[in-house]
Amino acid sequence: MTACQSALTPSGTSVQDLMREFGVPEAALNEGGLSVRSPVNGAAIARVKLQSQADADRAIHAAHAAFETWRTVPAPKRGELVRLFAEELRARKASLGRLVAIESGKILQEGLGEVQEMIDICDFAAGLSRQLYGRTIASERPGHRMMETWHPLGVAGIISAFNFPVAVWAWNAAIALVCGDTLVWKPSEKTPLCALACQSLLDRAASGLEDIPPNLSAVILGGPELGQALAGHPLVPLVSATGSTRMGRAVAPRIAERFGRAILELGGNNGALVTPSADPGLAARAVLFAAVGTAGQRCTSLRRLFLHESLYDEFVSLLKADYAQVPIGNPLEDGTLIGPLIDRGAFEAMQTSLNEARLDGGTITGGERVLADLWPEAYYVRPAIVEMPRQTALVARETFAPILYVMRYRELDEAIREHNAVRQGLASSIFTNDLRETEHFMSSLGSDCGIVNVNIGPSGAEIGGAFGGEKETGGGREAGSDAWKAYMRRATNTINFSRELPLAQGIRFEVPH
Repeated sequence: MTACQSALTPSGTSVQDLMREFGVPEAALNEGGLSVRSPVNGAAIARVKLQSQADADRAIHAAHAAFETWRTVPAPKRGELVRLFAEELRARKASLGRLVAIESGKILQEGLGEVQEMIDICDFAAGLSRQLYGRTIASERPGHRMMETWHPLGVAGIISAFNFPVAVWAWNAAIALVCGDTLVWKPSEKTPLCALACQSLLDRAASGLEDIPPNLSAVILGGPELGQALAGHPLVPLVSATGSTRMGRAVAPRIAERFGRAILELGGNNGALVTPSADPGLAARAVLFAAVGTAGQRCTSLRRLFLHESLYDEFVSLLKADYAQVPIGNPLEDGTLIGPLIDRGAFEAMQTSLNEARLDGGTITGGERVLADLWPEAYYVRPAIVEMPRQTALVARETFAPILYVMRYRELDEAIREHNAVRQGLASSIFTNDLRETEHFMSSLGSDCGIVNVNIGPSGAEIGGAFGGEKETGGGREAGSDAWKAYMRRATNTINFSRELPLAQGIRFEVPH
């Protein structure tokens, strides 16, 4: 075991030991061309094999062949596979949560929470497998009945990002599997070990069941060219892509040109309003987690805060005091609340934005690099509060780092206009004890986001609701509610059980005799 691995895992346990527990052979971790580095200390922890576009094509064809069988398996039996997968996750929650923390840099509590999110969506999907309801529709014609039925769609391509290396895949995979689809997963090249672990656990769950075709699910490891291969492939009717708006602009046209379906979960320049009637203590705690949790690297992280002028000074002072006390350090250690940024590129992007904020008249508290003497190849930062005179072009542009831009407002409608004046539309919050303000913010005149919260922050969504946003966030919906419908095809059926043949709209079409 190397020194870097001993710093990342419990005494006597290596990354290889964790992967062995999941059923991933050691050869898969040290015989490839992609170096996997942990953001915890910047050290290499594995070398995995990269797949080519030809490999991706073979995986897609194999998944399509598996679909021919999988779609004939009754949905409740498909749900049984997902239920067994959840049992595998429960048994290895601690180990997989630790791997998530090692590979993505999020604190251990958040790593464990991400695995719990996988378990939750599996439980939801297993129940859903008996509830893929259609509708019976009244027909205008006597002796006729109309109905709709839902059928499996095909191969679901999944492109996921580093910041949620397992949960977002599970949102898609669990629902797609019970809907009768097969899977090809292209994870972030920054977090391939989590993908290999999940695939191995799914294979283990499948081994205990009959009627499971081979190649039901596959992982392809590589760069953007593999995402493009999924996006352009005619045997992939659905691509769910999570990442930056830039990534979405690259894959969406390729999906659209072949009339495929896309579920896009892209940028989220999320905002919150704190009104005069708000509970300041509650609001400050919520803002803190939303802004600095996962080192500001959630798609739902809070980036813009609008404070009413009457409470601005007091609230900013409260927030600065909380920021000063947040423990920054090794995310695997108890008590740490902020781990590292994913890599040097993320740190440089943060510093570029802070420099631009200064030029725009912003007053910055925090934002500097820390712990560089201990881990020179890792990038820990103090989260930044940036008090801005107004919402500038910089503020309207998302930076994937723990930067919170704070601005004053006087009238609620003014704040809502500024809140909505960005190209992204994922998550939003208002802190208020005023019923009228609550309802106004949630109405068609209020937030234009896909997630609109009251007295909680914009991050930390539960799986029961559909997750997604509007505008340049992409418009896709994943996880709960009726998001399952995107993974199936709908057929409208009309059944004539009479001996007559009346036409709709009263049309008469009779051949004279």
